[in-house]
Amino acid sequence: MSDCCSQPGLMPVETARERLLEALQPVPGTEDIPLELAAGRVLAEPVIAALDLPPCDNSAMDGYALRLADLESGKPLELIGKSFAGKPFTGMVNPGTCVRIMTGAVVPPGADTVVMQEQVEAREESVRVSGRVKAGEHIRRRGEDIREGEVLLAAGTRITVAHIALLAAAGVGSVTLRRQPVIALFSTGDELRQPGEQLTAGDIYDSNRTALKAALAGLGLEILDLGILPDTRSVIAGALERAALDADAIITSGGVSVGEADYTREVLEDMGEIGFWKVAMKPGKPFAFGRLQGTPFFGLPGNPVSALVTFYQLVLPALSIMQGGSWSAPQTMRARLLQPLNKKPGRTDFQRGFFRNDEQGMLVVEAAGTQGSHILSGLAAANCFIVLDRDSGPVAAGDMVTIEPLRAPL
Repeated sequence: MSDCCSQPGLMPVETARERLLEALQPVPGTEDIPLELAAGRVLAEPVIAALDLPPCDNSAMDGYALRLADLESGKPLELIGKSFAGKPFTGMVNPGTCVRIMTGAVVPPGADTVVMQEQVEAREESVRVSGRVKAGEHIRRRGEDIREGEVLLAAGTRITVAHIALLAAAGVGSVTLRRQPVIALFSTGDELRQPGEQLTAGDIYDSNRTALKAALAGLGLEILDLGILPDTRSVIAGALERAALDADAIITSGGVSVGEADYTREVLEDMGEIGFWKVAMKPGKPFAFGRLQGTPFFGLPGNPVSALVTFYQLVLPALSIMQGGSWSAPQTMRARLLQPLNKKPGRTDFQRGFFRNDEQGMLVVEAAGTQGSHILSGLAAANCFIVLDRDSGPVAAGDMVTIEPLRAPL
């Protein structure tokens, strides 16, 4: 990796993201996990169906199982038994006979159609069918959903609740998943205090690390929390050295800018390597990526909105790769801007916005509060980013703009 700190200009955010995705690999190791605990995790190997689903022909309705040919005569059919879910009828449906059947029950041998009970006039020992009946009606066929030997889910799939339902229906009780990365996390700053502590003059609460811990926990990642570090070079060096040994990746907040007390980047340059620094995005220009003894390092800005936006736009895609999954570009839409926005060419701007449909059903968007990189209330009120291209300037009210609806964890 080359040191981009001395290079003129800023790296486009798209390039920075591509560099991250190319540089990272899934962490080694797998583990077997009960199926109900697998949501959000990534499959390490494919899951193969061990049976047909449904496992047998069964009824989609409460009604009567019969032979369609027997209806041509118009004569009543002899009722010879009942078939319930879990308690099938064990005999044969012979010509001129039928079986009372419940939803989910096995269709007995000899029957080729189920007639719903609303079309049947039933007596104690016989039934008469009225209305139009189609061959094979109301029967769920064996294997119409899944066939034995079919790949249910491919390796690399990120498990959703719908996937869990599918696997459970196929009898899968546990799955082999990629090991979750261990993420070392710390903030730097003599002024930082843990939420709940007493502030003194010049202090602020460490919102960055608190929010990042919540985001990482939401991804199911294991967190090595190294706390709040003072602006002391030796302490930061020790924390980075420990993190490189005990974690799969390092995320820091603060200390990567150009202030006199911003030591994190300097220590990383001495002990490891920086792949790039300074990205053409707003907020979030002072973002650093590098390696320390081979361990990936993500240095987030200290301003709270900048930290969360760079985490969302750059670190989340990288973590998806490290988890063994893939990353897909977020959905974007076009909306009409309700008020003018300031913008200078040079950086892609992720302004915090709130979109909705107006009275005519048109998608409209407006800024969510003040857009400063320290203004968390605007981010908290937003449901999208208003994405303004790097080379664009101010945007007028009524113009169409690109919006990116927020996904988890924002």
